[in-house]
Amino acid sequence: MPGLHEALTGLGEGGFVIVDGTLIPTDRIAADEPYYSQKHRKHGMNVQVIARSDGTPLWFSRATPGRAHELTTARAHGIVQACLTRQVLVLADRAYQGAGATVRTPYYRHREQPEHYQQFNRDHARLRAPGERAFTQLKSWRILRRARCSTRHIDTIVQAVHTLPTCGYSG
Repeated sequence: MPGLHEALTGLGEGGFVIVDGTLIPTDRIAADEPYYSQKHRKHGMNVQVIARSDGTPLWFSRATPGRAHELTTARAHGIVQACLTRQVLVLADRAYQGAGATVRTPYYRHREQPEHYQQFNRDHARLRAPGERAFTQLKSWRILRRARCSTRHIDTIVQAVHTLPTCGYSG
């Protein structure tokens, strides 16, 4: 699996990537507080995924405890800085608001939102859709729906699953 900088190198001029984080649920006990995600209300590991505009996954981060926020995890892995350095446009969900100039997130929804905000949000969702499908395929693997192994093994499992979809087997 290539490193973050190698994964971003092959992008052409005007290309963009889709970044999202996903929680891999784990079988943890209540004493494992760092693994408990308040957002999802379950224990798990947070994995950041970078995908091409066509939805092809380029890079998976190391798994971090589920308690960490997606933007914090992306900054810790250097995703925001690497994309800024390479001047790669990033499309992300609202969890990444405030990440920087190269990260585009949708506008907050208001009852009376101007039409150009609504159009931006529709275009943003349309461009991110292939990436969302790639993340859904990753989560469709039974082993990642509820990992019953040590949290140290999640990285290895995610990397292995990333190589297997070319075989046509999903679970």
